[in-house]
Amino acid sequence: MPENAVVIVRYGPYSAVGLSVEHRTFRLQGLQAVLARDGHKVVLEKIEDWNVVELVVNGEAVFHCSIQDLEFGGDGKLDPLCEEARIAVLKAY
Repeated sequence: MPENAVVIVRYGPYSAVGLSVEHRTFRLQGLQAVLARDGHKVVLEKIEDWNVVELVVNGEAVFHCSIQDLEFGGDGKLDPLCEEARIAVLKAY
């Protein structure tokens, strides 16, 4: 994957600590940081599927996981799912 590619991060609503189900981006911060460090442009897109995160490159879904499996906040360096997502984007071409 060349640098400066557009990566669409599609994410659904989830419930946090018993709060109402909403679209929240706190768990996406590390993922966004990891992708931005590689030089990609990250575009967030809300979807209606609960607890879902999906990365789309060139119209093709290359990675998906539960949003609640991502670490809260941070830079993504220690989150193994962020590294897995980064590798999936690199292999997208």
